[in-house]
Amino acid sequence: MFPVLLDVSRLQIVLIGEGEEAEKRLALLDAAGAAHISLYSALPSPALVMAAGERLRGKRPSDAVLKAAGIVFIAGLPDEAEAEMLATKAREYGRLVNTEDRKPLCDFHVPSMMRRGDLVMTVSTGGKSPGMARRLRRRLEALFGPEWAERLDELSRQRDAWRAEGLSIGELARRADAYIDEKGWLS
Repeated sequence: MFPVLLDVSRLQIVLIGEGEEAEKRLALLDAAGAAHISLYSALPSPALVMAAGERLRGKRPSDAVLKAAGIVFIAGLPDEAEAEMLATKAREYGRLVNTEDRKPLCDFHVPSMMRRGDLVMTVSTGGKSPGMARRLRRRLEALFGPEWAERLDELSRQRDAWRAEGLSIGELARRADAYIDEKGWLS
């Protein structure tokens, strides 16, 4: 596995799913700032209909929709054969696919993540144990509370000021370390 963070505000995202799994995936994408989501669900729950709004497009995407997608998420489809068919078709069009909890149908895995504003921490087990990743994420959530969102913003403002002074990247890193130590954030 190679960890990468994607700017989902720029990508055309197709989410195909049912039930709680689709609801959770949509909520994660929304929290990450995904701006272009098309959701397809044959039996959307009232909660999914409410969360999706006008992004709910129909039962299943056309080939043209899959071709235009940046990435495709499949979540909560009870029929393994249908999930495999959709994943295969999306891959034929060169799209990256994540099929929730079906490792052989995934080009990438979505790690367990903790978000504090723009601070994102992730834990991955490469799909081997989502339960372990979830437990480790909960531990991080206990260690890094909501105050970390403002801490990141504060350090970002400070870094911008240092950059305006023309400091090198190495010096920016040294000053950031010193600032974090001075504030006692990791003590």
